[in-house]
Formats: sequence, structure tokens, C-alpha cells
Amino acid sequence: MLKKYFPILDWLPTYQKKYLSGDISAGVTVGIMLIPQGMAYAMIAGLPPVFGLYASLIPQIIYALMGTSRQLAVGPVAMDSLLVASGLGALALSGIEEYIAMAIFLALFMGLIQLLLGVLKMGFLVNFLSKPVISGFTSAAALIIGFSQLKHLLGTNLERSNEVHGYLQHITYLFDQINWYTLGIGAIAILILKILKKVNRKIPAALIVVTLGIASVYLFKLDDFGVKIVEEIPDGLPTFVLPTMDFSRISELLPMALTLSLIAFMEAISVAKAIEVNHKEYEIDANQELVALGTANIIGSLFQSYPTTGGLSRTAVNDQSGAKTGVAALISAFIVGLTLLFLTPIFYFLPNAILGAIIMVAVFGLIDLKYPLKLYKNRKDEFFLLLITFLITLFVGIKEGILLGVLISLLLLVYRTSKPHMAVLGKIKNTDYFKNVSRFTDDVEQNKKVVVIRFDSQLYFGNKDYFKRQLLKTINKNPIKPEAIIIKAEPINYIDSSAVFMLEILIEELKEQGIKVMFSNVIGPTRDIIQKSGLLEKIGKEHFFVNTIDAYHFALNQTPKSKIQDKISLQVK
Repeated sequence: MLKKYFPILDWLPTYQKKYLSGDISAGVTVGIMLIPQGMAYAMIAGLPPVFGLYASLIPQIIYALMGTSRQLAVGPVAMDSLLVASGLGALALSGIEEYIAMAIFLALFMGLIQLLLGVLKMGFLVNFLSKPVISGFTSAAALIIGFSQLKHLLGTNLERSNEVHGYLQHITYLFDQINWYTLGIGAIAILILKILKKVNRKIPAALIVVTLGIASVYLFKLDDFGVKIVEEIPDGLPTFVLPTMDFSRISELLPMALTLSLIAFMEAISVAKAIEVNHKEYEIDANQELVALGTANIIGSLFQSYPTTGGLSRTAVNDQSGAKTGVAALISAFIVGLTLLFLTPIFYFLPNAILGAIIMVAVFGLIDLKYPLKLYKNRKDEFFLLLITFLITLFVGIKEGILLGVLISLLLLVYRTSKPHMAVLGKIKNTDYFKNVSRFTDDVEQNKKVVVIRFDSQLYFGNKDYFKRQLLKTINKNPIKPEAIIIKAEPINYIDSSAVFMLEILIEELKEQGIKVMFSNVIGPTRDIIQKSGLLEKIGKEHFFVNTIDAYHFALNQTPKSKIQDKISLQVK
């Protein structure tokens, strides 16, 4: 039982010496990468930079103990940081102290939701976040994050906004206030980051630009020319503090915490699954991932961490650097801990523009143009779903974008299931196969006395009328009135009570017209429903067949079924 909730107990006893070099290399690399990245992401969230380091410490350790992925790097990420900023920015808060308290409590609230979902085995919920919705939302959020960092690159007091047009409007008024030294630092940092990324992804580009930024400000006294710097960062490890807040605000935080918990889980599980492909020695358990991430956020919040999850860029670097187990994450946390204890004074002269540049390069890499173009060519409906999600997120808001995107994707799913594919089948010449007559026009033989159809969906209240309408339409289009209708029912995996009622009436109507209704290839769960609902008596036991060819011969020649055919076609639990 303990191994289920603490996978470290499974792999640690079999830890091999050959893993150590890769784990140390990856742990040190990601730890160094986390320091500037963590501070930068805290700034996105509207928090002092040190809280990014706090969020990089405890959650990593907890996930290393409880996570099922051995490469996932947990900590602050750009997307969740922006969601924190957009959600808390919409609340009426008294000052920075209350803002910090709310961000920390949000981590606790989010963690409790994730833990509950994991215990209840609700990991499947992430399936409702379709790829077009995720892609549209991520690209738009990346643009908003990028624009939110312009104030650091321009050295102006740009007002926070959750929509791109809000930033563009504010920038036009502040053009004459740009600090050109700050802009120069930011532009050079972006250039260096892009170049080093192309040369070799393993190069700690963020650390290099941070070092150059600190050195340039210190040597040339650029802070005297209006270049804004991080200034003093509190040293020491985060202390244990119970998160507190006014409980009357729970209702305000609930939608935000629920959105964050699902999006954070989606980010982590998608990254973990992508990395898992390269590692056959373990499997990702979605429900345990919820438990691990939830516990990491809960315990992290007790040590002043704001919401965290698995990061794409750091996980990729962790894997590429040779991480084999969670030991790499423990080493990364150790590097962050050392920084908090001894190295925070070094970052006093770090320009905010450098952190802004790191964020912009990271998030603009999330904008995907290839996938929308592919959808536009092949799947127009999903392209428009992506586009709508993108535009809502960009011009209305972050939360609205993801929630409406999910809602629209569910409506699209309902629409598709309400009008599923229905095929008229014909017997392929000299075989026992039945195929769509519109696809195999020259290869099928059709006896007009028998109509064979296949309905490619479950039968439920949303499509029962469509099924009846299409079936009657097929009968009416037949040159003569058929003697039998064969429903090849293999794709029908469920029939609800509304559909059962419709079938009862339809079968009676067709019987009155002298048309027999027969079923073939009915799967077990559907046979159980037909038996329990009493529909079996309406159809007649003799009208159920294992294969379509048996039903076809019976309809034409009244060929009786064998005992074994009769047993298999009617077998129920």
C-alpha cells in the first residue's frame, strides 16, 4: 500500500550506481535553471521573486517521493503563474501582504482539490481538455504572458491586464516613458537566449544572461540611470506558516482553484506522458499523479509556496541531461536550498529586464503554428474550436478562455454524437463481408429485399430521432419495400431508455408494414441492455444473429440457426 502512494519505495531499493552521474548532472543543471526561472515566474504571478525560489523547493521534494514520473520537474511555471495573477488581480485586495497570503492559500486550496480528485480516481477528467482547446489556450496565454513582461523590458509602469488589447492600449500612452537602457538590456538578453538555445539546449543560457545582467548593472551603475533591479531578496529557507485568509473569500477562490488544479494537472500529465515514451521501466498513473501534485501543493503552501506543477522546459532539460530517477529532483531542490541560504545577496543587482527576457523567450516557445495549420487543412471544425478558444483567451480573459473552450468542445462532441455516421451495407461479391455501398460500389451485390445498415455510435436520447429518421429514409429510398432490415450493431455499445422506447415503437411500425427487424454482431453489454429492458421479446429471439451473413441468409432463405449460434447471439450475464 505504501509503495502505491510513495513510488520512491519501489525504485530506491533497486537504485543502480550507474544512474548517479546522470541524476547529479540533471539535478545540478535543472537546479541552476530554476533559480532565475523561479524568480521570473514569481514576477508573472505578481509576487516578490523570492517566492519563486520557495515554490521551487518543497514541492520538488514531495513530488520526488510520491510522483510516478522519474523525470518530471515540479515547480513554478509560466501558465499557472499567469492564472494566479489574472485571478487574484480581479479581486479587491488591500495590499501586497494580502496578495501573497491569497496566493499561498490558493496553492493549499488547489492542492486539496487535486488530492481529492486523485483519491476519487478522477484522473480521466483531463481527457475533457482536448488538444485544440489546449493549443488555442496555450498560444493565447503565451502572448498575454509575453505582453505582461513588457513593463520590465520597457522600464515603465504598465498596468496589469488579462487581455492583449488592454496592454496594447496602455503601451501607446507610455511610449515616451521608455527607459532605453532597460530596453537594451532586455533585447540583448533575448538575443543571447535565442542564440544559445540554437547552439545547444544544455547550455544554461538563463544563468549566463543573469550573470551578465548583474555584472553590467554593478560595473556601469545602470541602476542610477533608471534600470530597475530586483534589490534585496530575503535569505534563509522558507519557514513553516499555516496559510490564512478570510473564509468569506472561499467562493471567490473556488473557480480559480478548480481551473488551476485541472490545468496544472493537464500540463504535468501531458509532459510526463511525453517523457514516459522514452522510459520503459515505469508507467505513469494519472490518479497517483493527482495525489502527488496535490500533496506537493498542500505541503508547499505550508512553506510559503504558491501553485506549482510539472514544467515542460525543465522536464525536457532534466531528461536530456540524463535524469534516471527522482534523485535528480532532490539534487535540484538542494541547489535551490543552497541559494536561499547563501547566494541571495548575489541577485541584488539583477535587472528585472533580464527576468522579463527569460519569461518572454520561454513562453513564446509555447506558441504553436504548425498544429493550427494542420487542423485547417484536415479538420476545419477543430480548427475553429482552437481559434475560438484562442480569441476568447486573448480578448476576454484567461479563465473564460479555458472554460468556454472546454464547454464548446463538449458541445461539439454532443453535436457529433447526435448525428453519427450511418452506412448502408452490401455483401462483397464471393465473400461473407458486408461493406459500405458508397465506398465499394463496384464490389457489392445488393438484394433489394434486404437492407443492411450500420450505426456507428451508441443509441441515446440525443440521437434516437436521427437514427429513426435515417433508417426510414433508407427504407423509402429502396426501389422496393424490403422484407427485412438487418442492423449490424457491433458499434452500438450502449442503448439508453429513451432509445429503447423509440426502438419498441419503430419495430412495431415496421412489423405492421411486413418488415422484419434483425440484429447481428450485438456486443455483450448491449445484449444485456436489450434483455433487461424487455426489448428482446419485441424483436424476437429468432432475429438475433452472431454474424451479418447468418442474418442475411435467414432473411433470404429462412436458414435456421444452429444451437451454438443461437446461444452466442443471445448470451447475457
